[in-house]
Amino acid sequence: MDKQPNILLVDDEERILNFIKIKLKASGYGVATANNGQEGLSLVESQKPDLILLDILMPIMDGFEMLKRLRAFSTVPVIVISAHTSTMGKALELGANDCIMKPFSPDELLKRIRNLLNHKK
Repeated sequence: MDKQPNILLVDDEERILNFIKIKLKASGYGVATANNGQEGLSLVESQKPDLILLDILMPIMDGFEMLKRLRAFSTVPVIVISAHTSTMGKALELGANDCIMKPFSPDELLKRIRNLLNHKK
């Protein structure tokens, strides 16, 4: 039996963290959460996630900086979640695999996650 994929969710908005976490767990994923990029990078090393959902605008370390540092040592798939279309191009240049705009459909997010995890195999 395959192990359940683990997803690291990095976002500073508690409401969004909880909403996505509930949806992911109900869909059979393991979930770890971080409130900023610095926490996210620490969890990448300890949790070894199969995929990362990453917000851009966060305190302490934003998503751009986390992505830049992450790509120095990891190829884990990253989906950037942002409310600002202007951030999408830069996120892709820094190595994001996909981007989705807030507000988003939970079903759309799940499809994108499945797509990336299937390509990773």
